[in-house]
Amino acid sequence: MTIAVIMGVSGSGKTTVAGLLARRRGWSLVEGDAFHPRANVEKMAAGIPLTDEDRWPWLRAIAAEIDARRARGESSVVASSVLRRAYRVILIGDRSDVLLVYLKGSKELISARLKSRRGHFMPPSLLDSQFATLEEPGPDETPIVLSIGPPAEAIVDELERQLDQRGHTT
Repeated sequence: MTIAVIMGVSGSGKTTVAGLLARRRGWSLVEGDAFHPRANVEKMAAGIPLTDEDRWPWLRAIAAEIDARRARGESSVVASSVLRRAYRVILIGDRSDVLLVYLKGSKELISARLKSRRGHFMPPSLLDSQFATLEEPGPDETPIVLSIGPPAEAIVDELERQLDQRGHTT
């Protein structure tokens, strides 16, 4: 059983990569954005960055979902920004069956993606705050780090290769 948390700033491709990995592996998908309370979504849609106080209940809700899936022995992929180490501690902590995947890309590439995206509550104007909040995972978090430059299919090919290499086959 494996839970893969796919992290990165808005526009890095978390949902796309997570969905593709879930389909390929037959794992369930957890979209972290679905756990935001309405007030958080409204705040972001208005171009107002979230504070840590806004994020704690959201992160605890995702962590509870991760624990429920672990209790059922259900391999899953979780798409969630978890930009700061403190947020990742809530979702991953000492859960040895939960691993971190960081989708890394330049501000220029992600900005271009956000400008072409339609129907998402996160406006491109919040990208600077996303990068300001981002604490890239350190080696002690043993992340899988993937460039978002290649097409999603190629990113997931590499992700699957690294998951298999680490023994996360189910």
